[in-house]
Amino acid sequence: MLRFLVTRVLAALPVLLILSVVTFGIIQAPPGDYGDYIRSMLINQGGATMEEAEKQADIYREQNGLNDPLPVQYVNWITGIVTRFDFGHSLYYNKPVGDVVAERLPRTVLLALTCHFFASVIGIGMGIIAATRQYSWIDTTFGVISFLGMTVPRFLLALIIIYILAFKLNVQELGSFFSSRYGGAPWSWDKFVNLVQHVWPVVFIATFGGLAYNMRVMRANLLDVLNSQYVETARAKGMSEGAVIMKHAVPNALHPLIAYQGVALPYMLTGEIEVAIVFGLATVGPAIVGSMAVGDVYVTATFVLVLAATLIIGNIIADLLLAAVDPRVRLGGENRE
Repeated sequence: MLRFLVTRVLAALPVLLILSVVTFGIIQAPPGDYGDYIRSMLINQGGATMEEAEKQADIYREQNGLNDPLPVQYVNWITGIVTRFDFGHSLYYNKPVGDVVAERLPRTVLLALTCHFFASVIGIGMGIIAATRQYSWIDTTFGVISFLGMTVPRFLLALIIIYILAFKLNVQELGSFFSSRYGGAPWSWDKFVNLVQHVWPVVFIATFGGLAYNMRVMRANLLDVLNSQYVETARAKGMSEGAVIMKHAVPNALHPLIAYQGVALPYMLTGEIEVAIVFGLATVGPAIVGSMAVGDVYVTATFVLVLAATLIIGNIIADLLLAAVDPRVRLGGENRE
């Protein structure tokens, strides 16, 4: 097991390095940089002339290394990460990128894990019920729900919910985690309830999209397993149908879903990010969009690199879970004859 972990981590390092090069290059490809944002702000809000604004922008570029060649900027950024765990300085937020990540990433991951938990539990449960009641009205209803969950865009659901909350139900203080009275208050049950009242649309929308996949895969796998010979043998031995399903069929039908966990967390992260952008929550999504809009390249590159790392970590966790559920699976060639 330890050898497997070490091997996978070492294999992931070159992948992350390549991703960092590609990401940094793509982000820098469009014309313009943060100096252009400085120039626009000086002209539009500071009343500066074009010449003065351009002069100040050039000074800012020189002071912050924006005039350096692209390879030099990348080497400085990646060297800081490897040697000092320094992700650079955010030009827009005017603080280290690590502080921006530490502020927004935990909220994003916590929301994504919450969505992933509900999507897995509800989706797998719906899949089991649908498979054991094939072609019934329950199966048909769950099929419609899964179809809508996989086809309706999440941003559209977010816009619909915002419209209902704001214009039909007159809900105030959208786009925040807490009401203003709980902003600096210590944690309490009332504050937790207030948090749930603010984030439930994000959890609901991301969960709705995730459970659709889990339900469809679980239903299809369980139907295949229920027709297997060993399931028929268990029935012939006199086991109850519930025991046959839960002890023999369901564990084997879960294998593809466990392997799917490697991409589920990044999928939930992107789902949460997409909805959070619409709701304007202070998570990773708005930070990525905002940093790209103003040319704050280090924030954008760091967040994209972090999201890529979650995909790699998710795949490693999926392999470990699969080995734990099915003893026949061996990691790294262990116990092979």
